[in-house]
Amino acid sequence: MPKTKEQKKQIVDNLAEKLSNFKSLVFTDYKGLTVAEASAIRKLAKEQGAEYIVAKKTLINLALDKAGLKDTDVKSLTGNVALIIGFEDEVAPAKIAANFAKDHEALKLLGGIMEQKYIDLAQVKLLSKIPSKAELLAKLVGSLNSPVSGFVNVLAGSLRGLVYVLNAIKESK
Repeated sequence: MPKTKEQKKQIVDNLAEKLSNFKSLVFTDYKGLTVAEASAIRKLAKEQGAEYIVAKKTLINLALDKAGLKDTDVKSLTGNVALIIGFEDEVAPAKIAANFAKDHEALKLLGGIMEQKYIDLAQVKLLSKIPSKAELLAKLVGSLNSPVSGFVNVLAGSLRGLVYVLNAIKESK
């Protein structure tokens, strides 16, 4: 059953609100996905601070215009378009889409938006290979902790050596 103008307006308003405070988003072609697969990607996106939304291209275009992203024309993308919108991590939508597409051939990446600019398929794939913010922070903490741990081990090694020498002197007497 077709949606009324009021329902369409509500969809556009809701989508425009989400598009006004996102970090990045990825456009996907969902044609051929089963309901179970669509539910799985929706759940996966939610777990990672993102949202998977299916809407008509015309409504997505209206929402993009309303959110101030007039440079992007969704009508030029092929297939049925769905969005994965990331609210917390810039890399999450690209990672979610790329990892899901590896296991489910029906999902195809089309492009995305990052820092208010359209990015093509190649850039989305490149973005999906970057470690997440949490992984980068963990690497940074490990890098900062490594010299301190090494210094502690050097100091402990000197004390250990002194204890062995004193123990050897004690046993020899």
